[in-house]
Order: sequence, then C-alpha cells, then structure tokens
Amino acid sequence: MTDQALRPAESATTFVDVERRIKAILIGSAGNLVEWYDFYAYTAFALYFAPAFFPASDPVVQQLNAAVLFAATFLMRPLGGWLFGYLADHFGRKLSLTVSVLCMCFGSLIIAVTPTYATIGFAAPAILALARVIEGLSLGGEYGASATYLSEVADAKHRGFYSSFQYVTLIGGQLTAIIVLLLLQKVFLTPEELKAWGWRIPFVIGALLAIFTAVMRRGLHETEAFEEAKKVVKPTGSILELLKYPRELLLVIGLTAGGTAAFYTFTTYMQTFVNQSVGLTADQTTTVIFGSLVFATILQPLYGALSDRIGRKPLLIFFGVAGTLATIPILTLLKDTKSPFIAFLLICAAWIFVAGYTSINAVVKAELFPTNVRALGVGVPYALTVSIFGGTAPAIALYFKTMGHESWFYYYLSGMIFLSLLIYATMRDTKHASAMHRHQ
Repeated sequence: MTDQALRPAESATTFVDVERRIKAILIGSAGNLVEWYDFYAYTAFALYFAPAFFPASDPVVQQLNAAVLFAATFLMRPLGGWLFGYLADHFGRKLSLTVSVLCMCFGSLIIAVTPTYATIGFAAPAILALARVIEGLSLGGEYGASATYLSEVADAKHRGFYSSFQYVTLIGGQLTAIIVLLLLQKVFLTPEELKAWGWRIPFVIGALLAIFTAVMRRGLHETEAFEEAKKVVKPTGSILELLKYPRELLLVIGLTAGGTAAFYTFTTYMQTFVNQSVGLTADQTTTVIFGSLVFATILQPLYGALSDRIGRKPLLIFFGVAGTLATIPILTLLKDTKSPFIAFLLICAAWIFVAGYTSINAVVKAELFPTNVRALGVGVPYALTVSIFGGTAPAIALYFKTMGHESWFYYYLSGMIFLSLLIYATMRDTKHASAMHRHQ
C-alpha cells in the first residue's frame, strides 16, 4: 500500500521534472535561434546591401568583400568564447546566456541604422565591421554557454536528442532570416526598395527579438550541475584551469575543423554558390536554400536521438567517411546543373552526412569536460577553430573562384573533413565515457 501511495507522487515529480527540462530547453533554444537569426540576416541580405557598403562594378568582388568581413568577425569569437565562458563557469549559465543575447541586439541595431558608403564614405564599412565584431563576440559566447546549458539540463538517456536542438535553432535562425527575406521579396517590397532601404528591416526585427529573448532568459533556472559544482569546487572560469585538459582541448579542435568547414559551406556559402556559380535566379536561390535547410532541421533531432542509442562516435565516423568521399562529386554536379530541383536534392544529399556532425557536436564537446570548466572548454577551442576553418570557408571559396579555379575549394573541403575523420576514428565515444558527472 505504501508503494502504491508513492507512485502517484513519483509520477507527479517525474512529470514536473520533464516539464521543467522542456521549458528550459525551449527558452534556451529560442535565444539561440534569435542570436543566429541576427547573425545570418547579414548573409541572407548580403546580395542587397553589399553594393551600399562595398561599391564596385563586379558583383563577385562585392560579395567577396562581404564574405571577407563575415570571416573577419569570426576572429572575435574566441574572445567571446572566453568572456562568456568565464561568466558561465564563474557566475552561472543563465547570466552568460542573457548578456550574450543583449550584445547581439546591440550589434544588429547598429547595422540597421548605419548610413551607406554614398553618405559617409569609408566610415560605412568601418561601422558595419564594428557591428559584426560585436555580433561575433556575442555568438562566440553563445555557443559554449548554450551547448553547456542544454547538455546539463537534459537527462543522461536523452542528452543527444535534447542537445541537438542547438543546431535545430541554429539552422532555424537562418530559416527565419530567409522567411523574412521571402516576405520582403514577395509581399511587401520591390527589388529596388530592398536595395535602397528594405535590407535594414531584418536587423530591426533582430534587435527587437533579442530584447524579448533576454527578458525570457532572465527567467531560466540555473542548472543542477552548476549548483552542485559550487558545493564541491570554487567557481573560477580560469583559462589556467582549462589548460589542465590539453587532450580534450585538442580533441575539440580536431573534431570541429572539418565539420565547421562543411557546415558553413552548405549554409552560408551555398546561397552565393547557387546564385553566382550555378546560375539560379535570386528567387530560385532563396527557395532552394530554404528547402534544404528545412530538411537539415528535420535531421538534427533524428540523428541526436540515434546517438543516444548507438553512441556519438558512429555518427561522427559516418560524417567523416561520407564527407570525404562525396563532397567533391556533390559540389561538381551542383556546379554543372541548371535545375533548381536537382540543386535542392544535391544539397540535401550533403546534409545527410553533414548532420552526422552538426546534430551531436555540441553534446560531444560538453561530455569531454567537467562542470567547472565546461563552458570554457566547449566555447574557446570551438570558437578558435570555427574562426580559422568555418568563417573563412566562404572567403576561400570565392577567392578560388576569382582565380578561375573554383573546384580547388571542393578538394580543400574534402581534405578538411578527412583530417577530422582521423580524430573521430581514434577518440573515445563520449556517450560511454562522459565527464558530465564530474565537477572538477
């Protein structure tokens, strides 16, 4: 009778716990979506605002200038990973997540009100660069803090599934930017209005969404892992403490390099590639990229849940092998096609293996480090690697294109994935050898 009396209480407790976890994941993920929307609005609207900031007769040169600035902002991401990682490991995940989204709000607002090159000359791209630096700082911190938070609020049996929502919302941010672009293109503005002033609208929307998200994040509860760690070890958020884990730091760099190059190729660079290299119209480009990103979003939780059953390592190896072998054929066929539908299918084919990395890379990194340095351990080496290999991918691709050797980039990307494959094949499976239970 006693057992029967306890069961309803246990069920109620379990339900409350699940409800609390889901609420935390939704709020944390929503903030991640807003941050990435603000960041990707730059890419989605680059075709319209590049002439306003980078005057040149050749549209490829304009896009190259925009891509170089996109890559340059990634240099701030390691600093952001350190700053917000320190806040997350020293003061808590909640504070770090709230401050980072406010920084993104500020950067987006600057872009929205910056005058054009015709009005203030070289000061226009300089101010644009400042705004992107602020956004890069914010995004560098968002990744480590949100990956840590989502991993810590999830239960052990579903950690891969819950953590996959970081990339669901990350890709969702880009989808949201494209939806705004479609609405402005098809419903509200003419192409001339978009080029003249309409490109400012998405950045105003981003700033407002960031303020709303910051208010929501203030209501997040702190993770139990962080609260328990404070009882065991004094929070420091110290780089010196992080350096006690050199093997784990090198693992993050190695497993990220190929994955981040692939991710930014099939998200950020694809919009430029299918428009200028494949030759699709602006409308066709938007439709193809939108459809492929919807497909990619669906894959994330499916792969995340699969990793909870079979482990993280098999998915990483699948990405490494398939990416090494299929990248060159896919990009070659994509370049040669003139069909929007075939282009869509080829990009989706790439996502079938790229999702093997994106869906679980956050949880794999979080499972490498103990609680007291987890946000720093996830954020700093990841941001450094993304700055070198991810943010530069569009600029490298466009540089090869201006040289007349666009296909060189296909081999570069395939080689990067292969180098990461060597890491995947030799690292431990973090699902079975996780450090999530360790606090120091």
